[in-house]
Order: sequence, then C-alpha cells, then structure tokens
Amino acid sequence: MLRMNLKPAWLLLLFISTAVWSVPIDRNDAEQDQKQEAQEENMDTGLYYDRYLREVIEVLETDPHFREKLQTANTEDIKNGRLSKELDLVGHHVRTRLDELKRQEVSRLRMLLKAKLDSANTQSLQMDHASLLKQFEHLDPHNQNTFEAKDLELLISTATKDLENYDAERHEEFKRYEMLKEHERREYLKGLDQEKREKEEKRLQELKEKHRQHPKVNAPGSVAQLREVWEETDGLDPKEFNPKTFFKLHDTNEDGVLDEQELEALFTKELEKVYDPKNEEDDMMEMEEERLRMREHVIKNVDLNKDRLVSLEEFLKSTEKKEFSNPKEWETLDAKPLYTEEELQRFEAELRDKEEELKRKAETLRQEQELLMERGKALEAQKREYQQAVLEMSQRQKEQQEAGNGQPPAGPNGQLQFQPQTHKPEEIKAPAEAQNNLPAEPPQNLPMHT
Repeated sequence: MLRMNLKPAWLLLLFISTAVWSVPIDRNDAEQDQKQEAQEENMDTGLYYDRYLREVIEVLETDPHFREKLQTANTEDIKNGRLSKELDLVGHHVRTRLDELKRQEVSRLRMLLKAKLDSANTQSLQMDHASLLKQFEHLDPHNQNTFEAKDLELLISTATKDLENYDAERHEEFKRYEMLKEHERREYLKGLDQEKREKEEKRLQELKEKHRQHPKVNAPGSVAQLREVWEETDGLDPKEFNPKTFFKLHDTNEDGVLDEQELEALFTKELEKVYDPKNEEDDMMEMEEERLRMREHVIKNVDLNKDRLVSLEEFLKSTEKKEFSNPKEWETLDAKPLYTEEELQRFEAELRDKEEELKRKAETLRQEQELLMERGKALEAQKREYQQAVLEMSQRQKEQQEAGNGQPPAGPNGQLQFQPQTHKPEEIKAPAEAQNNLPAEPPQNLPMHT
C-alpha cells in the first residue's frame, strides 16, 4: 500500500499558515529558520495538483487585502466560497500572475491527458474518459486563460473533497492488499502435496495466533494512552500528568493545533505492543493501517469543528468526557476480518481477468517480435546482396582501369574488345615486292608449235 505524504490536510491551514510564515523573522535565529523550513517541507498535501494549489496561495498571500482576509477567515468562509469573492479586489499584478499559473496548469494537464491517451492507443486499452476529465475538476472548464473567482472556489472545494476522501481510498487500498496476501497464500498451498500443505497450514496458523497474543492496547486519545506517552516518551511523572502541558509538548511546530502527523506520532508506543519488524508474524503494512485507524478515532471524537485539526480548546474538552477516563476496549485489526469470502472471490476473478489480458498482450507482443525478426532477416539478406553488388562493381572498375593501361578494353558485359589495326606503308610494301619475285603464270591462248 502506498502511503502518500499527506501533511496538514485541511485547506484552512494551508491558507492561514502560509500567511503567517511570510511575516518577517529574525534571520539570525537559526532555530526559527529551521522550524520554518521544516513546516514548509511538511505542507505537501499529496494532491496531484499540490504545486498549483501552493503557488496560487503564495501569489494570493502577496496581496495585502487578501492577506488580511486570510488571517481573519474561518473554515466556513473558505468552504462556502465566500473567500473567493475577494479575488475581485486584488491587485492587477496578482491577477496577471494567477492567469499565468492557470494557463500553465491547463497546459500541464493537457500534456498528461495526451500522454495517457497515446499510451492507451499504443497498447489498445480502453480509457476511462470520466476519470481523465475528473483531473480538471479544480479548474473552470469554460475559461482556460484567466483565473477568476470560480477557479478559486473550484480549487478550494475540490481540494477539500479530495482530502476528505483520502482516508477512505487508503482503507480500500489496504483491503485489496490483504486480499492479495490471502490469494497468494491459497495459491501457494495449492502447489504443495497434502502432507506439506497440512504442515504449512499449521505453521501459518501458529504465526497468526502468536501475533494475536499481544499486550492490551489502550484506546487512542484516552487518559491511559496519553499517560503512557507522558511517562515513557516524555519521561515525566505519570502522577503529574497535565493535559495542557501535554498538548504543548506534542505541538511540535508550535502552530497551536495538533495536525494529523502530530496525532499519529502519539500512537507509536501502542503500536509497538502489537507490531515488531523482527517478527515474521507482524506485517508493517498492517501497523500503518492501525495507526491510521487510531488517528481517525481521535479526530472523530475530539475534532469538534471537523477541520481535521485538534486545537487546545478541543483537546481540553475531550479530557472532560466520560470516554476519556473509561473508554471502550480498542479492537486491533486482527479482531475481525476485513473482507468477506464473496469479496475475496470477486477480487480473485478480477485478478484472473487481468492475468488473461496480460497473456493476450504477451502473445501479441510475441507475434510482433517474430514478425520483426523475419523482417530483420529479410533486410539482412538484402544488405548482403547489396554488398555483393558493390563488390562486383568495384571489381569491374578495377578491370577497366587496368585495361586503360595497355589491356584490351572490356565490353558492356566484361568481355574483351579487339579493334582493327592500321598498317604503315612500309609494312605493306614488303609483301608486294615478294609477290613480284614469284614466277609468272604462262600466258593464255598462245599458238602451239608443230
């Protein structure tokens, strides 16, 4: 299960804390500088448009009027869109910069969309167009060039919704992780003979029982759980436990609230009772899911204004409740199954479908590879023929050059050509003189003597 870096997860904190951080500070105070850098680093929301969100906030915060509104805004002002109406009053340079940021974001998403579509077409996959278009929800689709009040309202509402749904998505992801583990366990056992399978099943059951034999876990946010942190983590006398002091000790960034990460840090001692990375039976992925459940439990019971942050006032009020001193027993993940057998069967059917799809793709790739290899062989044969032709042509040119140096010239097919020779006069005279020395033939028709 992937764990996104979700820091202070409420938009109000993003706005207000950005404005607070921009107050001039003493640069010689190294400790304060380090705190500021740590706070800025921890502000990543984990949203795919986090950079755009952050840049918009930073630009808006440079406007004095909007900055003032940020410092006095509350959660409802932001969630109901009232704050976005103040956009009309910001300076021209701020609007210009916001317009530029929006055009950049639109361009980035268009490139992302095109890349996904090209990838889908290349692999012959069906695309979920609704899912792709959903990535533009934080922008006004009817205006792609200028940043208006509607854009700020959509940005806020989309971020709020996405952050609220984040935990639910993580739970679902963890559930699929657990089903995959069980599926792989069953497949592994199927490959064993009966004797080995029975032995392995017994071993796995023993590991599961060993994991369940852990110390009692205190309910998160209860006095027993906080006192344990006070004593073992803070090193203080449990008899002197003071909720207000405890809050200030664990508000590590001193912003007056306990955010989700500060809350999750409080549960480490409880989690160590159940999970040990050295033990084969303990799954660290399950430990992180347990941590998430503990944090959600505290947020549900302590966070009165539902901003996913615990203020000092909310924390102190929670210590006055009956559940603080007498909470219900905390049930860990191993107390009840996370999925039904029917859900597991559907998950396995989905895995089989994906496996078949991968096999089809692999076969298609294999056929394409064979075709490419055949084409490669044909090209190699053509290459050899071309090289042979070049070699023969070079040989003919060499023979022609040699013929020009006293050798008979070659014909069009490489055969030799002989030209008639012209003889000099003296060369013709000698045969003529030789002919004059021959005896003359007897004259014809002479009279015969009696």
